[in-house]
Amino acid sequence: MYFVALKMLMGDTAKYIGIIFGVTFAALIMTQQPSIFVGLMSRTYGFIADTGYPELWIMDSKMQFVDDIKPIQDTELLRVRGIEGIKWAVPMYKSILRVRTAGGTFENAIIVGLDDATLIGAPGKIVAGRITDLRRSDAVVIDLEGVKKLSTRFDKNGEKIPLGIGDTVEINDKRAVIVGISDNTKTFQWMPVIYTTYTRAVNYAPAERLKLSFVLAGLQTGASAEAVAARIKEKTDLMALTKPQFEKMTLDYFMDNTGIPINFGISTALGFLVGAAVAGMMFFNFTHDNLRQFGALKAMGTSDLALVKMILFQALVVGFTGWGMGVGLASWFGFAMRSGVLAFKLSWGILALSATGVALIMVIASLISIRKVVRLEPAIVFKT
Repeated sequence: MYFVALKMLMGDTAKYIGIIFGVTFAALIMTQQPSIFVGLMSRTYGFIADTGYPELWIMDSKMQFVDDIKPIQDTELLRVRGIEGIKWAVPMYKSILRVRTAGGTFENAIIVGLDDATLIGAPGKIVAGRITDLRRSDAVVIDLEGVKKLSTRFDKNGEKIPLGIGDTVEINDKRAVIVGISDNTKTFQWMPVIYTTYTRAVNYAPAERLKLSFVLAGLQTGASAEAVAARIKEKTDLMALTKPQFEKMTLDYFMDNTGIPINFGISTALGFLVGAAVAGMMFFNFTHDNLRQFGALKAMGTSDLALVKMILFQALVVGFTGWGMGVGLASWFGFAMRSGVLAFKLSWGILALSATGVALIMVIASLISIRKVVRLEPAIVFKT
């Protein structure tokens, strides 16, 4: 019975390919668009993800996301260190400053100042040099994107030659020597990220009354992060968040205050609707063109249940094949874009979402076809 259903399905090559194309297109869109969306949203908290050592991030209580810097007084660092449950606390500076390349061009970059003594808050992946070299005079560590973007040198083929160890740039008209290169998570702002010591970062920055961006803190053994955060709020009126809480706050801000979710949601929904329309129409036409065959099977005593199973089997074959091809194309797209500017993050949840969407498309198409076949009269075989 299933062999007959498969022969019927593949007997009309044009319709079979058309159904597969519709399902593949729907699966591709329902996999690709959510993957780009998730990848883009994960970049909003990329800086937090790269700073993995602190257990608490302490900041101005009115901050809304990681780049919404509202500097606090330097004395807050000492107040935090005196709160019960805090094992250590160090300062961090973060701001956007102007960087001048050796070629005289200007670029904005994210400047991060780390605690001079401990260098806590440094990126986890250093691909060239050493993070401890930041203690040298005028030393900075630049991420991989920064050494490309800030470079003004080209090879004979016109390709940019990235900056290397020992090269210099100017940050707010002050000399900076590259002593290391880091591999950072791409951020939503898509700017070079430059690390240096806190003292040097403050010296690079324009004269301001408040300099301290964050206080990074560790907890004593057995201390509850929630309890310590509550004490910090009570005694200093500052906001203290764990890494997951800070990431969620940043993500929620972009979800609630930008049109990104709506845009990607519309694209995904359109992919589903177009795929459903094409696959449903083609599958119905296929069933309609094979009514005589279904009628012949009915005339030979095949039950309605058996015919329904045949149609569902055909839908399963088409759905699985189309979904596999769509996911494969989306995965290939993500792999091809892995080193580009486009964000792409494919997860099991997205695969489950696209599989559910394809299953729904095939269920709708099957129900339309099943209704036609169940109502079919075997006598259709004898009509001319």
